[in-house]
Amino acid sequence: MVRYSYLKQQFENADDLWDQLKDFVSTGDFTLGKPLQIFEKKFAELMGAKYAVGVNSGTDAIKLSLKCQGIKPGDEVITCANTFVATVGAIAEIGAIPVFVDCDDTFCMDVKQIENAITKKTKAIVPVHFTGYMTNMVELMPIAKKHNLIVVEDACQSILGEINGQKAGTWASTGAFSLHPLKNLNVWSDGGIIITDDKKIYDKLKLMRNHGLVDRDTVYELGYNSRLDTIQAVVGNWLIPQTHDIANKRIANAKFYDERLSKISGIKIPPRPTNFKIVYHLYIVFAQNRDLLLKHCIDNKIEAKIHYPIPIYRQKALNHLNYKKGDFPVADMHAENIITFPCDQHLSQQEMETVINVVSDFYDNN
Repeated sequence: MVRYSYLKQQFENADDLWDQLKDFVSTGDFTLGKPLQIFEKKFAELMGAKYAVGVNSGTDAIKLSLKCQGIKPGDEVITCANTFVATVGAIAEIGAIPVFVDCDDTFCMDVKQIENAITKKTKAIVPVHFTGYMTNMVELMPIAKKHNLIVVEDACQSILGEINGQKAGTWASTGAFSLHPLKNLNVWSDGGIIITDDKKIYDKLKLMRNHGLVDRDTVYELGYNSRLDTIQAVVGNWLIPQTHDIANKRIANAKFYDERLSKISGIKIPPRPTNFKIVYHLYIVFAQNRDLLLKHCIDNKIEAKIHYPIPIYRQKALNHLNYKKGDFPVADMHAENIITFPCDQHLSQQEMETVINVVSDFYDNN
């Protein structure tokens, strides 16, 4: 079996982590504790940012980033029509209105379509660095500046992704990251973190994640209960030294897949721009007869997946936005043709060869 989740392997030899957790529990430093402060500092250094603020999820990392920069109910926020629900949920939670643009074959927002989506109500853009790619920030940032729009990078799937050597999350005023268990840098529950170089935003975020409390007895403004649990920061501190190795292994695995799968009729490899560092949170390719291929993989004990079979803009929960099938044809095409294969840092070459052989067998016989 070629499994999708690698968590058992990741933590099966973690005696030193258990020792650190036992030491931590005895301190009782469970809320905004010292390990969290250490993790925030390490994360900021990893990303080349001045500040980092731990929050309770990647969703809240986006939401608080928007809220602290003045996005209000009724404001329009442009994002991508094929993103995960969390991006849209973060926008909706503060009463703002998501406005979609289509993606391109890098699975990220087609930046050339942004200006057509801007109205008098548009106040922000949330580019989604989907699957480990990055939205074309070189072209996006001048558009945002021209129209005086806030940009919050949804970098939840692209830690250490880069364009021209500049990391995901560092192009805009804030970058939002997820620490969900299946992310490239993960903890044992939901978790998120925001980076910024702006001291005012940093100070505001620290207030907002902790009920708006200046201290135990002083409420400066009404905020949220959105702290990253300190015990999760202990796990994060254990894993963060491995982050570059994790990214590099995923990149190497993707290269191996690309070289082998590109030779199979029926599989198309997405574009791999030379100025991008793609970190492959998800390894996705285009496949003919995708649904039958997916069934064939599962029947042969390969945990392939689809990210995602129904684009977010067509989900029932967003019917009130009045989009219809066909409004974003690239997102629709992807939903019908993409397939995701395991690509994590714990895969063996034998497991990847099994995936390739099963895919090749499918097309040889169909």
